[in-house]
Amino acid sequence: MPADSDLIVAEREDLGIDRTLYKSLSERSKHEDFIRRAVDLLVERVVFGRSLRTSKVVEWAVPSEIKKAIDLKPRDGPISHDELLGLMADVARYSVNTAHPYFVNQLYSSVDPYGLVGQWLTDALNPSVYTYEVAPVFTLMEEEVLKEMRVLVGWKDGEGDGIFCPGGSIANGYAISCARFHFYPEIKTKGVYAVPKLTLYTSELAHYSTKKLAAFMGIGDENCVLIKTDKYGKIDVEDLEAKIVEGIEEGAAPFLVTATAGTTVFGAFDPLVPIAALCKKYNLWLHVDAAWGGGALMSKKHRHLLNGIELADSVTWNPHKLLAAPQQCSTFLIRHKNVLKEGHSCNAKYLFQKDKFYDTSYDTGDKHIQCGRRADVLKFWFMWKAKGSDGFENHIDTLFDNARFFLEQIRNREGFELVIEKPECTNIMFWYVPRCLRGCENESDYRERLHKVAPKIKELMIKEGSMMVTYQPQGDLVNFFRIVFQNSALDHKDMIYFVNEFERLGRDILV
Repeated sequence: MPADSDLIVAEREDLGIDRTLYKSLSERSKHEDFIRRAVDLLVERVVFGRSLRTSKVVEWAVPSEIKKAIDLKPRDGPISHDELLGLMADVARYSVNTAHPYFVNQLYSSVDPYGLVGQWLTDALNPSVYTYEVAPVFTLMEEEVLKEMRVLVGWKDGEGDGIFCPGGSIANGYAISCARFHFYPEIKTKGVYAVPKLTLYTSELAHYSTKKLAAFMGIGDENCVLIKTDKYGKIDVEDLEAKIVEGIEEGAAPFLVTATAGTTVFGAFDPLVPIAALCKKYNLWLHVDAAWGGGALMSKKHRHLLNGIELADSVTWNPHKLLAAPQQCSTFLIRHKNVLKEGHSCNAKYLFQKDKFYDTSYDTGDKHIQCGRRADVLKFWFMWKAKGSDGFENHIDTLFDNARFFLEQIRNREGFELVIEKPECTNIMFWYVPRCLRGCENESDYRERLHKVAPKIKELMIKEGSMMVTYQPQGDLVNFFRIVFQNSALDHKDMIYFVNEFERLGRDILV
């Protein structure tokens, strides 16, 4: 009798499945029809179909339902092209529709058409950016784009260096690494045993990556000192200086301050000029995490929010956030030209040979901690070409206009209570107070009951798929909503929709 595997192979052949499809090369006779049908599915169902306001932001399903709906388990044998297309449709159906205009849940949104095509081109070319010989166009493209970004930061003639990296967290890690190497170059060869107890400083509302990367790099998260903030979420400069002095008096070695230009929740911009003055006074590296707010540099009307960023030693700026480039697109920019390379290079001779036939200064891969690296620059460069700087400026101005309009709609509307009266960025934070809590503000359990409102409204919006808005507590503040505007396809009518939807979902809930 034939073995089970033989029966499976025979069955697959009966279904018309080519057993040579395992070969990693596109062949027109075998793959053209499938690729064209797959692209059609992506264009019709994902790119356009899922961006309609009448579609759902998410088709909610619990894990058991998704496992039942999609065959997630890898199999021994191949499946047909028709089955693969069915899987594509199912994956799209049950995935969160981040292209939807009413996905305003995180610090990214929408799918820019030019960025998407740039990303498709990137994947079709399948490059890895570390040597000029394998990525000549992308090596030069990175150099030009990063230089222009440094010009926007305000560094003379765009001098310095930079790198596209996998997320703002890693970019903030580069800042710690570069600052440490700048002051203590022996760290590269001798390790943490050769340097004093280092301390770095950041806002209590800063992104958690600074603390996480301090632990990862052996500095210790207890030595990442958190600085108090004011009611607007800005770093308290007096507390910062007091903590620096305290560290010095205790025998520590302060070396870095990370300021934030656009905090994750409040969207606050730290006062960079006085922070820079402190860094100069105490000889500290100033890093500005502008992952969120950096896009405002593209707007003449709003770049004042980042006044003083030109005084920084390094900057994190994520175009996939406020500028709406596709995920992920993050940059680390540095004023000092050779620190990235000197601090991270290993000179691997199987990759970075010095006797190549071309100028090996274009082999930039040794300055980053990765080896293989995506060409994340292409989608952003392609967007920049398509829109121009003027287009990015109009995009930013539209986001801020929508945020202001939404703010004014809820400022004096019954049931809405603002967390911050005058937010700086496009984050608008508020509580929605249902009827059952109105007039109960002085009752002892009011805050406890209000804390339960946002999760209930979030559950309703997700299960209906009508919108997606995040919520969180912050310090002494109970759960509040944070709606984030970064999709310039939205207009004032959409702002009215959001207001009405909160009222519809929340007005009559009981807590």
